[in-house]
Amino acid sequence: MEFDFLEPLNDGILKFISSLSSQELGSKIVLHTQDQFPDISKINIAIVGVLEDRRNINMVNEVNLTTVRKKLYGMFPGNWDASIADLGDILAGDSVEDTYFAVKKVTSALIKNKVIPIVLGGSQDLTYALYRAYDDLEQMVNMVAVDNRFDFGKEDETVSANSYLTKIIIDEPNNLFNYCNIGYQTYYNSQEEIDLIEKLFFDAYRLGEISNKIALAEPVFRDADLVSIDLNSVKSSDSGNVISFEPNGFNGKEICSLARYAGISDKVSSLGVFNHNSTVQESPIVAQIVWYFIEGYHYRSKEYPFGSRTNYLKYIVPLEEEELVFYKSDKTERWWIEIPFETNGSNKLKRNTLLPCSYEEYLSACNQELPERWWKAQRKNAL
Repeated sequence: MEFDFLEPLNDGILKFISSLSSQELGSKIVLHTQDQFPDISKINIAIVGVLEDRRNINMVNEVNLTTVRKKLYGMFPGNWDASIADLGDILAGDSVEDTYFAVKKVTSALIKNKVIPIVLGGSQDLTYALYRAYDDLEQMVNMVAVDNRFDFGKEDETVSANSYLTKIIIDEPNNLFNYCNIGYQTYYNSQEEIDLIEKLFFDAYRLGEISNKIALAEPVFRDADLVSIDLNSVKSSDSGNVISFEPNGFNGKEICSLARYAGISDKVSSLGVFNHNSTVQESPIVAQIVWYFIEGYHYRSKEYPFGSRTNYLKYIVPLEEEELVFYKSDKTERWWIEIPFETNGSNKLKRNTLLPCSYEEYLSACNQELPERWWKAQRKNAL
């Protein structure tokens, strides 16, 4: 059984939760204890800890999520009705690959049961295991990383927190349809890496772009399946991370806004929050990121890909060589652009026929400017 990899919550956490008032979050979630495992069929969101950090040389503390859990469960929930469970921890295996296998099996089983795993680590190379969880789902994967680096490595390099993306791109089966980086900082990425992102028709937004207009990220998350957040993308004065000090990055409000966008997305089916240094100072921001993701989940509108296009306003924009078709939801006023994919008999790409976009991209099209994300999606389909 896949869930045999999970260790129950320790007595210290259980004692803390038992001391909470009935209004606090810890009193409203289902817990994995020595005597009981939650009924997965009745769960919407599952928190899973992964105590693995051997592939990140910058992490000096042993992974410990006790303080994060105490901060999270001591908060008050919003007007939430989803069932949330804490399934405990996946311990570090005999090898890092053993840990990857356990993460893949646990998260794959959860996603198949329509449960959203929130994976708390541990080093960010666990994103690779989270990505591999989609192998059995027979779908292409759109991945968004909130990160100050692209995390490319050499082809023959052992996968690590700073090189996992190369393994995702190269390894078979290759289910990655799109990768988007939110918040990269140019001085941490070589020009060759930036050029490679362009060559692969991936998307990337600099820290300054998103900080100046946080809403730019919303359509990106709306098209994501997997979201990976590197805590090093948050500046240390806001995250409390003084071990690997970062003078620049997202502030606390911005990273929580991004987490909320991820939660609101009808497509996001897994979230990872990684490179937590297990310090008391850093635990509040981790807890608040998780809180805002769950808050966003409760405002999902069940639009595309779950809804029907009958509730959309259709706009046709003629360009010189193309005719672009936009849809606007009359429920949320969010926008999509149609991508006329040729599937060539494959069912994997059919779900990408509508690409989330912004109102500004519609206005640009009206000014005869072809949206860059539309062009990249077309090019990826042609490969």
